[in-house]
Amino acid sequence: MSDQSPARTDELPYQHQPAETEVADARRRTMILVAMCTALVAVIASVSGLNVAQQQLASDLGATQSQLLWVINGYTIALAALLMPIGAIGDRFGRKHILLAGLGVFAVANVLASLATSPAQLIAFRVLAGAGAAMIMPVTLSVITSTFPEAERGRAVGIWAGFAGGGGILGLLSSAILVDNFTWPWLFVGPVALALVAAAFTVRFVPHSKEHSEGRFDVGGSLLSALAVGGLVLGIHEGPEVGWTSGVALLGLLVGVASLIGFVVWERRQEHPLLDVRVFSNRSLAAGSLGLTVSFAIIMGLFLVLVQFLQAVLGYSAVRAAVGLLPMIAVMMPLSAAATGMAQRFGLRVMMTAGNIATAAGLVLLALMASADGGYWPILPGILLLGLGMGLSMSPGTAAITASLPEEKQGVASALNDTVREFGGAVGIALIGSVLGAGYASSVSGATAGLPAEAAAVVEEGIGGAFAIAPSLGEQGPAVLAAARTAFVDGWQFSMWLSAALAIAAAVFTAAWIPRHRTATSLVALDAPDSTTTPELVAAG
Repeated sequence: MSDQSPARTDELPYQHQPAETEVADARRRTMILVAMCTALVAVIASVSGLNVAQQQLASDLGATQSQLLWVINGYTIALAALLMPIGAIGDRFGRKHILLAGLGVFAVANVLASLATSPAQLIAFRVLAGAGAAMIMPVTLSVITSTFPEAERGRAVGIWAGFAGGGGILGLLSSAILVDNFTWPWLFVGPVALALVAAAFTVRFVPHSKEHSEGRFDVGGSLLSALAVGGLVLGIHEGPEVGWTSGVALLGLLVGVASLIGFVVWERRQEHPLLDVRVFSNRSLAAGSLGLTVSFAIIMGLFLVLVQFLQAVLGYSAVRAAVGLLPMIAVMMPLSAAATGMAQRFGLRVMMTAGNIATAAGLVLLALMASADGGYWPILPGILLLGLGMGLSMSPGTAAITASLPEEKQGVASALNDTVREFGGAVGIALIGSVLGAGYASSVSGATAGLPAEAAAVVEEGIGGAFAIAPSLGEQGPAVLAAARTAFVDGWQFSMWLSAALAIAAAVFTAAWIPRHRTATSLVALDAPDSTTTPELVAAG
């Protein structure tokens, strides 16, 4: 394989040939889409579901804060690390088989997690569930791209992207309702039920599909990709919690960076690589990947700080806080379904740039309008604008990635899309959470000057600590809580301005980087040299 970057050939449009597994019956395609979105929501909802049950887990299982962190992050790290290898395995050995196996592993792991009697057991079963989720998530998208005809593929991908963006909020809401009315083991009922429904629909409606693959499976690339993604996500998750200079965070980052470099070197030398890294010279794929990274960094970081704002500052219950996020879904999900069709008309560059600008505008409104005593309604316009921005950019970004790789690599394309999302979410939670924490600590320090050193340290750790220790502070308690709420808003504003800057940078990049083709009116893939299909998503400007 040549190490040279593929040339772009605008005059030679490459049209994806119809896949052998394309389904002609419209009703069956609808059932396939229902099955894939159901499986996807089960996976996505499980990422955020246990966040609302940390107090119950600490009480019932005696879990420490470090163990609680691993209960949450163990699932995410396993999911992110295994996406690329399993996506390729699905392409080679059969997507339906991998999906059904993943749904089985996921369901069994969640049942076992609900029966856990110690933190160690729960962490182990959550990691197993993450492995099952990695068998599910990339296959859901590659099944859609291989079974839907080209004319309907964009809308189906858009619907999938809408559920990928909204699944976290739906999981947060359902989990909050269950925790308020039942005990934490009931949190696993929903994912198991969704997995069983998805499995039944998959058996009935999804065709068997696998692609003809030349050469041996890229075991070396698979191992390096797992180490690279897993190490980076581990380091990014652990850094804000235990310190960026801690052994775990440093080891994760070092292993991740070294493995990523090794992955690039290895893949460039393989005749049949797991992922031909030259595809990143494709401007549309690169822009789509960056756009999704920024979008999920913002949306996952925002979930973290917005839920805290609604609960700690405005005094909302967990259920009411989750309901406060629903207007974002109400705007985002319908737009995601329509956005790929809009991209065919207006161009990928226009859609992603407009989406990033709308996202930045929403974040600016959230920075300006949030206050400790202003309530929910002043921030609602910002939440709606965020839904608009995400809806405009997420599904075109996904389409840019999946359309830029050939049919036999759709599992890898889907896994790349999912890896970008997971990595972006990890970066967003770490970065935005750290900025908010630093802003809060700086602002609240003045109110802790007269407190005992131990109490002051607890208050400065976060607003949760302020609420926990305030009852023991006597007459000073209400003043400390008021200062903590104001300090949280100060930290919130810092994090919103940072997020807005990221969105603006992404808008500038997409506007400057995605090529404009005056004669193109749809998302089209282009030929690559050397008989290696490295198609490009062309965007009308």
